[in-house]
Amino acid sequence: MPHTPYRPIAVDLFAGAGGMSLGFEQAGFDVLAAVDIDPIHCATHQFNFPHTSVLCRSVVDLTAEEIRNRSSIGDRQIDVVFGGSPCQGFSLMGKRDLYDPRNSLVFHFQRLVLALKPKFFVLENVRGLTIGKHQQVLTSLIAEFKAAGYQVEENYQLLNAARYGVPQSRERLFLLGCQVGCQLPKYPVPITAIASPGGGAGEQGRRGGRGATSHSTLHTQHLNLEVGPNVWDAIRDLPKVEDYPELFQQDWIECTYGKPSDYALKLRSLCAVEDDYSYVRQFDSRLLSSSWRTKHTALSIARFHDTPQGEREPISRFYKLHPQGVCNTLRAGTDQQRGAFTSPRPIHPFTPRCITVREAARLHSYPDWFRFHVTKWHGFRQVGNSVPPLLAKAIATQIIRALNVRPEKPAIVQSLGDESWLHLKMAQAVRLYAIEIS
Repeated sequence: MPHTPYRPIAVDLFAGAGGMSLGFEQAGFDVLAAVDIDPIHCATHQFNFPHTSVLCRSVVDLTAEEIRNRSSIGDRQIDVVFGGSPCQGFSLMGKRDLYDPRNSLVFHFQRLVLALKPKFFVLENVRGLTIGKHQQVLTSLIAEFKAAGYQVEENYQLLNAARYGVPQSRERLFLLGCQVGCQLPKYPVPITAIASPGGGAGEQGRRGGRGATSHSTLHTQHLNLEVGPNVWDAIRDLPKVEDYPELFQQDWIECTYGKPSDYALKLRSLCAVEDDYSYVRQFDSRLLSSSWRTKHTALSIARFHDTPQGEREPISRFYKLHPQGVCNTLRAGTDQQRGAFTSPRPIHPFTPRCITVREAARLHSYPDWFRFHVTKWHGFRQVGNSVPPLLAKAIATQIIRALNVRPEKPAIVQSLGDESWLHLKMAQAVRLYAIEIS
């Protein structure tokens, strides 16, 4: 059957700032609706995706009809619904409380998938969902999807972003499903080996719980892969923030960049990317954004300086990046209602300071046109909460293939949104979306 040229449509649940939305757009989807409960995230998402309908709502009381009616979807067939519910209840980093109320959000994801009736769905979550008592949740989800007429890939996989061109070791579960009669998508084959300080490929992926295997381990043993980008490939061309005292008062500056790696060339939109089908954004390439500086104490600076690359600073437990390796998993910290705790930020490999939001975004595979909230707390939370776009793109490309669609690069150049949305305080963002935070 010949390929059909058109852009399939998608819905992003638990959208955050938009890492998965961007990856699916890059693969050839039009993401017409994005849902998130956090008004700061919603405003950032709306800035970067001005033609997406952003619904600032909890999925708990949201209906499929509202998603359709408050977007341009209407009664059209939806090709894919994707999303990653908040994962703290499942995370190996926390208490892993089976009865954490956040765990129920995966079932609201399922409820909306079954009501929206997309051809495909993608559920993303942490490795902890495949282990121990939490595997009951996953088993129940799969059973209910199958009972409702969906095929599910029961040999679910853990994918490491570093195997898909991202200079960060970040392992996540992806559960794939489709309507009976559609072709169940395959998991993407790794395309890069993990860069390591020794100059070769780094650690292999780990096996998960029953039924969950690391796709990296299954395939990289017999694939001759090029080593993926490392930390220094990602950030070496960025201007030195120490040269710009203005960045103590604002998150942007016009400046001159250094010589980029092949990886950075793509993120700076300085070269065409053959398989990138996203909309071109109109932005000033001289702008260094999301780079508000941190004022460290002299004692912290000394400790950071003395920490060897690739090791943790013993007091703060911050990890000092090794330029030839990949970044450790970037984490988000807690939301405002849970104490506004910021997760440890990595230390720059050469300068004794924590990395900036832009440097974190580079390590997460976000292009430079993509902007985050101006504050470091919200900005790092938005990066750490999100799926790296290149990893999302790898999954989305498999769904494009299962749909038998030939992606097309849009001719439209999109303007970004209102920059004031990136400066909103929580109370202002709540008023913008006319919601109540309980």
